[in-house]
Amino acid sequence: MKERILTSLLTVFAITGLQAQTQPAVPRLVVGLAIDQLRADYIEAFSALYGERGFKRLLKEGRVYANAEYDFINIDRSSATAAIYTGTSPYYNGIPSNRWMDRTSLRLMKAVDDPAFMGIYTSESSSPRFLQVSTLSDELMVASDGEAEVYSIAPTREMAVLAAGHAAKGAFWLNDVTGKWGGSTYYGAFPKWVSDYNDREGLDFRINDMVWRPYHPVTAYRYVTSRSKQLDFKHNFSDERYEKYKRFITSPYMNDEVNRLVKACFDHTPIGKDYVPDLLTLAYYAGNYAHKPNAELSMEIQDMYVRLDNSIGDLLELIDRKVGLEHTLFFITSTGYTDPDPADPPRFKVPAGEFHIKRCAALLNMYLMAVYGPGQYVEAYFDRQIYLNHKLIEDRKMNLVEVMNRSAEFVVQMSGVQNAYSAQRLLLGSWTPKIEKIRNTYHPNRSGDIYVEVMPGWTVVNDESFSAHHAKVVREAYSSSPLIFIGFGVKPKTLYTPVKIAAIVPTVAHFMRIRAPNACPVPPITDLCK
Repeated sequence: MKERILTSLLTVFAITGLQAQTQPAVPRLVVGLAIDQLRADYIEAFSALYGERGFKRLLKEGRVYANAEYDFINIDRSSATAAIYTGTSPYYNGIPSNRWMDRTSLRLMKAVDDPAFMGIYTSESSSPRFLQVSTLSDELMVASDGEAEVYSIAPTREMAVLAAGHAAKGAFWLNDVTGKWGGSTYYGAFPKWVSDYNDREGLDFRINDMVWRPYHPVTAYRYVTSRSKQLDFKHNFSDERYEKYKRFITSPYMNDEVNRLVKACFDHTPIGKDYVPDLLTLAYYAGNYAHKPNAELSMEIQDMYVRLDNSIGDLLELIDRKVGLEHTLFFITSTGYTDPDPADPPRFKVPAGEFHIKRCAALLNMYLMAVYGPGQYVEAYFDRQIYLNHKLIEDRKMNLVEVMNRSAEFVVQMSGVQNAYSAQRLLLGSWTPKIEKIRNTYHPNRSGDIYVEVMPGWTVVNDESFSAHHAKVVREAYSSSPLIFIGFGVKPKTLYTPVKIAAIVPTVAHFMRIRAPNACPVPPITDLCK
């Protein structure tokens, strides 16, 4: 009798063990949502305007890290996206900014430009050629021998391509001229489901009937202090003519367009439908409309977050219907920067001034000529960086390190300059927390020989207007980004201890049972799930 009972127990344990082994050990789907310019303080400030499906659901059911930090400076959408999906800084991943000066041609390079590949539904030629390490998508494709479904959808091509990495099956962004979802031949044949969407449901068929008005009664929008007293707003995109798609991308409706293509992806691909984990990287926009200051359009930024809340809720419900949130590991974070504010009005007497990098470069060249003789020692400049003429310095058998040090010592004496760092000092000098953050931003082949640290409150002016924001006020105030995980058995909790943005991909890789990207030095968060 005892033997029969023992045999029965062993049989039960064996069957139970087999059943346990058949349960999925990894999420069927990972969804990463990077929200461009999302501000943690605004999530909290506008909470009275939200429903229950978006931010409130995330805070109730998710693991919330209130203070996620980037470990480099001068963050923008390209450097942030690359950092999120490589788990490392620009020094290693090769993407220091949206644009940088190319030493060879002395022309500005865009982070995803590549003339070797044609655009599809767009004239922009793009690839991740400057991204010099692996990404989460790359590691998943290697681990699954190409079987995983990996797609990237974003408002802009920088965010789409850098999140997709080198090995994804597709990266799609909204063409800001035609309103079609574009892509690149780098990722192979353009999926028929995206072409069908463009031909049947494209934004260009609908935009002329779309008007952005307040979601709530205008009396509800009272959470941003503004110099201008807005009574209401109305943005009719058909009135913008040639700029209507560019303006649309900076509206909350852009996030709904992302959701529409996500639904098409679920409807027409096997993503999330088997036990090979898949990856969907998405991006939303939460910045200012038409990149105008909050003080000018204070009602719009509040409505942006109200509609963002709805878009997040729609996305969660879509994933729940198509895959099941219990089978999905979902993370949300911010790109960690915002469009620059204008300079403070002079009547408030806040210490300020203007720093012109062109004038700085010209004065430095005059100084170097006085020291070393006639010549064009400063080859180029951009933002807060100065590029020296290495060929001239080498031809004259001068010591490059000496020239860099002299240059830094001269520049630091200029008005508005807090400090000046030579490349030699950043790479080999004594360590400080400030130097480490600047060094993490620096890239040997894409950054200048001198980095100029401008005093807080001063405006950096790029006289050639290389970018839309050619005048930028320097702010050194502490800022953090929210990081939220939800789904796949994540234990709800809110933590205020700072974590690194670089911890996202090793954490996700840990739960997918794959390698972290090859330049990621940060350990995973392992106590995330039940």
